[in-house]
Amino acid sequence: MAAHTQKNNKPGKASGKEAQPLIIAKTPAEEQRLKLERLMRNPDKLAPIPDRLKEWNPRAPPEFVRDVMGSSAGAGSGEFHVYRHLRRREYQRQDFLDKVADKMDKDVEYLDKVEQNKQAADERTAKRRKKRDKMKEKKLMAKKAKLEGDNKTEDGAVKSSEDSEEDEDREAEDDAEAPSFIMGKK
Repeated sequence: MAAHTQKNNKPGKASGKEAQPLIIAKTPAEEQRLKLERLMRNPDKLAPIPDRLKEWNPRAPPEFVRDVMGSSAGAGSGEFHVYRHLRRREYQRQDFLDKVADKMDKDVEYLDKVEQNKQAADERTAKRRKKRDKMKEKKLMAKKAKLEGDNKTEDGAVKSSEDSEEDEDREAEDDAEAPSFIMGKK
C-alpha cells in the first residue's frame, strides 16, 4: 500500500484536510458562490473583513529647501530631472488640496440641503397639523350644536343630561364599529 503523502509529495503524517478539486470560476457570480461555500464549510470561523484603506496623502512640502535651483546658466543635465520631479510632486499636492476642498464644499452643500429638506418637512407637518386641528374643532362644534338642538324638544323642555350622555356613547360606538373610510365620512 502506498503511504499518505502531503502536498509536497513527502511521505509522512496525513493532513487533516481532504484534497479539494481545483475549480476555476468563470463568472463573478460563480466566484462569489465559491467564496461563500468556502466560508460556510466552517461557520464557527470568523469571516475576514478587510480594513478600510487609508486615503493617500501627499508628502508635506519641505520646511527648508537646501538645494535651491536658480535660473542661472550652467546647471548640470541632471538638474532638470530633479526639477521635473519636484514640480510633479507639487502639482500632485495641489491637486490633492483641490480635491479635499471640493469634497468639503460638497459635504457642506449636502448638509445645507438636508437642513432645508428638514425645515420644509417640518413646515408641511405644521400646516397639516393646523388643518387637522381646525377640522377636529369644526367637528366638535358641530357635535355640540347638534346635541343642543337635540336637547330641546318641540314643547321647549330640555332633555336630561343622562339622555345626552347616552346619545354620545351610542355615537362613539357607531364611530368605533364602522371605519370612516367605509362609511364615506371625513
